[in-house]
Amino acid sequence: MREQQVVASGQRAAEAPAPLGGPAAPSPSLRIIDTVALTVGIVLGAGIFKAPSLVAAQTSSGGAMLLAWLLGGVASLVGALCYAELASAWPHPGGEYHYLHRALGRGPAFLFAWARLTVIPTGSIALLAFVFGDYASQLVPLGPYSTSVYAAAVVVGLTAVNIAGLRQGTRTQNLLTALEVLGVGAVIVAGLLLAPAPSVPAPVAAASSNASWGLAMVFVLLTYGGWNEVAYLSAEVKGTRRSLAWALLVSIGVVTALYLLVNLAYLRGLGHAGMAGSEAVAADLMKRALGTGGAVAISVLIAISALTSANATVLTGARTHYAFGCDSVLFNGLGRWHARANTPTRALLVQGAITLALVGLGTVTRQGFQTMVEYTAPVFWLFFLLTGVSLLVLRVREPGVHRPFRVPLYPLTPLLFIGLCAYVLYSSLAYTGPGALAGLAVLGTGAVLLAVELARTRRTPRGSQRLSPRLQRTKEAT
Repeated sequence: MREQQVVASGQRAAEAPAPLGGPAAPSPSLRIIDTVALTVGIVLGAGIFKAPSLVAAQTSSGGAMLLAWLLGGVASLVGALCYAELASAWPHPGGEYHYLHRALGRGPAFLFAWARLTVIPTGSIALLAFVFGDYASQLVPLGPYSTSVYAAAVVVGLTAVNIAGLRQGTRTQNLLTALEVLGVGAVIVAGLLLAPAPSVPAPVAAASSNASWGLAMVFVLLTYGGWNEVAYLSAEVKGTRRSLAWALLVSIGVVTALYLLVNLAYLRGLGHAGMAGSEAVAADLMKRALGTGGAVAISVLIAISALTSANATVLTGARTHYAFGCDSVLFNGLGRWHARANTPTRALLVQGAITLALVGLGTVTRQGFQTMVEYTAPVFWLFFLLTGVSLLVLRVREPGVHRPFRVPLYPLTPLLFIGLCAYVLYSSLAYTGPGALAGLAVLGTGAVLLAVELARTRRTPRGSQRLSPRLQRTKEAT
């Protein structure tokens, strides 16, 4: 009996998330409503005002187009189920970084953290900042580099808000998300109730091959992207471990419903052919419903949407950098948590500086938005795929860990998720340009830094931080 108690105690210690960053560390302070607002705010971004016309052009009818958006929601739900199990079993501010570390080892986790620092959230923030700059410049132009000036101001401003504290960051996010949802609701009302029915247009050519349907799904899945960011808040959510799973599933449901309604509104107001031929589908709809004032209104809405997603990505992105710093010898300066503000201040500052550098890159290429899409997409889907693999590995390697939420239909659900990720990874390489190679090249430099990290770790004297601060404490606890 005594031996069983000792074993159980050791098992619980192994299952518990390891302490991070010394005496100041993340604490549960986020309500479920905050978590849902963050997730919806990230996913419900500016893409819904750009992608629908591209999806319509690759589908044969309005029904096929709506089916594509429904399938995108189902695919996101499949991924969310996998993430819900991982996040509920191992709540940790590192999110995917922590899962990869446990399942695949230090190398893949290090490369992922490097990608998070230099490519994925930083590139996404820069992308969204350029979207904001594009539409803000239409309202109040600031000269030849107006878009870049606005983009840089967004990065600096949102970084400052989140450095001020978690409460300020979440309050800002809740307000922006509420405005965003209200704005999307206005588009839905305009399309379904106010816009006159379009005249019968020439039919759109039917999608001729699976490649056209596949390309439509690439646009759809990119528009749904970002729900995984909630994993980085798992250590800060109040309530039981199942609370995060429910917040994630509710968020996906809300976004899917809004996307279907928005596309139905576009279809009702413009028709399928009108959508496929539109350069600015939301603006065209609002012009039909409200006149020229609608164009101004939609510009404001898209700017708010971009700002909402950017703020949420700033908040969640810095959590990975913090967890990385707690584990890394080279980057241990990032592993500092500001107790009073309840936020990783240093990680936010470094993230902001790298994002500003990417804004500069987009300015030089003069194609800021497109450059950032190409830069981030392949790396993003590569690590999405590896996270799905981690779920399978951890089911085998750590079967005794308590899982408050277990993915249904295992192993079919995670295998389906892995297959979807592999398909979109291939598509992101096949349909993008040199920016994708730049993102992969930056990821490759992480391999050099990993070699340096491992060499410095091996030179650390026995009896000190032989592996890393967090891993050393984990070993001592077990």
